[in-house]
Amino acid sequence: MRKAAVLITVLATSLVAAQAQSSASMPASSNPRQAGTPNTGRPPVQTKTREEYKAYQAAMANGQNPEVMEKAADDFAAKFPSSDVRVLLYRAAMSSYQNAGNPEKMMNMGLKVLAIDKDDPEALIGIAEILEERTGPTDLDRQQRSEQVVEYASHALKTLDTDLAVPAGTSPDRVDAYKKYLRSTALAIIGTMYYKQEHFAEAETKLRDAMDTDAANPDPVVVLRLALALDQQKKYSDALEQANRAVELTEEGTDLGRMARNERDRLVVQAGGSGASAVTAPKANQPAPQNTAPPNQASPGAVSTPPH
Repeated sequence: MRKAAVLITVLATSLVAAQAQSSASMPASSNPRQAGTPNTGRPPVQTKTREEYKAYQAAMANGQNPEVMEKAADDFAAKFPSSDVRVLLYRAAMSSYQNAGNPEKMMNMGLKVLAIDKDDPEALIGIAEILEERTGPTDLDRQQRSEQVVEYASHALKTLDTDLAVPAGTSPDRVDAYKKYLRSTALAIIGTMYYKQEHFAEAETKLRDAMDTDAANPDPVVVLRLALALDQQKKYSDALEQANRAVELTEEGTDLGRMARNERDRLVVQAGGSGASAVTAPKANQPAPQNTAPPNQASPGAVSTPPH
């Protein structure tokens, strides 16, 4: 998803792998709300027999190879068609395809999760983000896709506290951190979609909410998008503040870093020369940047919607 790969790997992988460290061969407790149990609105997910547990462990061991992980999840689901941990395996395959840079297969795994649990927030958010990335300004079905993205992400926000499948043995702190990350991601997706629809005030609200939700882990992509949304509303001082923050969070030689610095330099002029100094400032009458480039691709010499 949108945040740094290290954060995604630590949270997502540790969450789906936690069952391998638990006493998952025992049936679910009749009193799942014991001390230290994550508050997710549903009992922790665990296997019911030793055979199922061993098969789960064997399947989960393929997490570094997405194709093998997918086949292992399919084989497990065929052998244990009513197992609660099928969701965890397909989410692991989803994460594996994400790390491999294969959004098409990642979305397929998300749809398999939703076929088992239509309210799974992680799958809803993953699919929403892929659809958002693929929604461009010239797409004939742009409006339909936009509505679908907002619907998926909004539904995830409603089910996050009630339907997140968590492996038995996962610490409450880890679950809380992951829920915070997922909630922030969903809000950012909605904000990005509003920006693409040129609903800049609504985009500003959602992007601010996304940043406030996970304030300890600022995402430079979201920070830059907020700067762009403020820029479009001619709130130049506020936009410059966010652009400066995006500059601080990015490296100069990266695509995102260059976009942040271009936007910062433009806003220095628009805000009357306050803030960080610009090396090469654009003309004062230059219009605010538009999202004219394909998703995840910056137009040469322009600032577009930041890449994911």
